[in-house]
Amino acid sequence: DLLPDGIWITERAEQTAFAGGRRLWNGDRIMAKVIMVQGTMSNAGKSLIVAGLCRIFRQDGYRVAPFKSQNMALNSFITKEGLEMGRAQVMQAEAAGVEPVAAMNPILLKPTTHVGSQVIVNGEVLGNMSARDYFAYKKQLIPEIKKAFRELEKDNDIIVIEGAGSPAEINLRENDIVNMGLAELLDAPVLLVGDIDRGGVFAQLLGTLMLLEKTEKERVKGLIINKFRGDKTILDPGVVMLEERGHVPVVGVVPYMELSIDDEDSLSSRFDRKEEGLIDIAVIRYPRISNFTDLSVLEQIGQVSVRYVDSVRDLHHPDMIVLPGSKNTMADLRWMRENGLEALIKKKAQDTIVFGICGGYQMLGETISDPYQVENGGSMKGMGLLPAATELKQEKTRTQVTGTFGEISGALSGLSGKSVSGYEIHMGETARDADARPFVTLLHGGAPVEDGCVGENACGTYLHGVFDAPEAAQHLAEALAARKGVTLEGQAEEPAVYRERQYDLLADTVRRSLDMQKIYEILEEQA
Repeated sequence: DLLPDGIWITERAEQTAFAGGRRLWNGDRIMAKVIMVQGTMSNAGKSLIVAGLCRIFRQDGYRVAPFKSQNMALNSFITKEGLEMGRAQVMQAEAAGVEPVAAMNPILLKPTTHVGSQVIVNGEVLGNMSARDYFAYKKQLIPEIKKAFRELEKDNDIIVIEGAGSPAEINLRENDIVNMGLAELLDAPVLLVGDIDRGGVFAQLLGTLMLLEKTEKERVKGLIINKFRGDKTILDPGVVMLEERGHVPVVGVVPYMELSIDDEDSLSSRFDRKEEGLIDIAVIRYPRISNFTDLSVLEQIGQVSVRYVDSVRDLHHPDMIVLPGSKNTMADLRWMRENGLEALIKKKAQDTIVFGICGGYQMLGETISDPYQVENGGSMKGMGLLPAATELKQEKTRTQVTGTFGEISGALSGLSGKSVSGYEIHMGETARDADARPFVTLLHGGAPVEDGCVGENACGTYLHGVFDAPEAAQHLAEALAARKGVTLEGQAEEPAVYRERQYDLLADTVRRSLDMQKIYEILEEQA
């Protein structure tokens, strides 16, 4: 019997099964319906479309969660359980109004070199692998993907799945676990997204459909043209021809959206920003930059600019220089040393605040040693701006924390004693000199632990999200303004409230742009 709330009464209530790729049941609930968003290329806008759909389904009264079987990104997050996952799925979970859990992103690849990555499975480090070794190994992770997906199905009505890159990468079709291979495994209908802002969107969409196998193409239930600028009526004839040649309906044309929502890694358009505000913050963009979303809250403050800099000529005269996280601290410090940025930053540190987060904090110290070859082995001299030394460890620290800023003198004294929250994610320990002051005091399991270090014009911490606590970013901006002898106009909106408003704006735009009735019909077609 099927009860009104969707509960099955069955002797096999505890059984979970996959039959021919079709979901049957999980525990005593009917399985969640699924829809998958794939793209014609990286940065076609899959992540935001998924987030928009998650928000819409939530607004319409459904329990919804995002899912991406494999994500390659250096922006990561630590869950309440101390597990690591991709930041994009955290953003999508926020849009869905649910707590981020590692099951939403069971495989996370964090590049360490051009041909290798740290492999994280269900939130924990499996190890480092070359691209070739991982390609040969990844099929063994299918049980982990299924396990994570089943966990999400227990508590959700709809799961919105995100692909990666393009399903038309025919050299990667074998053992695919993230695009059409995953769609087949989970029996998911697919929406295919193309990016018109880059040009050639008709070739993107039709070319992708041409390269799919017949059974794969049959899974594509709708096409989406994304990032459109201008008069849509001019596009309409092309949409008609696209449907005639592709034999798949276009379910929407989504406009280019100016939103402040965390996005993916080096493809982020924020790296292109060059304008300098009344208060100018320069973030060093080294090759293996990670967790640059730590700075996104500062971008929301009027008259404050956040620029990403990778050369001496672009540094100019900022009010603060930030060294963000890095997936390979020693290699990125060597890169700064070779291109002249380290010498220029040290010179500017005489009268400019230099702030380091995680890997950036490690760089600011006296030495970095790697006895266990976590990165490349050996040891090297740090920038010498903080009286501290780092030793890289084999075990990764992963935890969410709260605490307070320490007693900070000088330009940032306004932060002293203010609340702080965030997460730690690092493979190293940094020891301050005995007389050096900590930057924050954090609670680890209820016990206070001093973290970070404060120097004359430099400070650093392992805490990601250090400015996300209410008013922390505003206090920082005002401190920089006071140091410069200027006054900022207005107050920044509380970060959590601001993010909610951005997600609602995203959902409103996506809802207006997509044929949501058609999308609900696609969901209802699932057996």
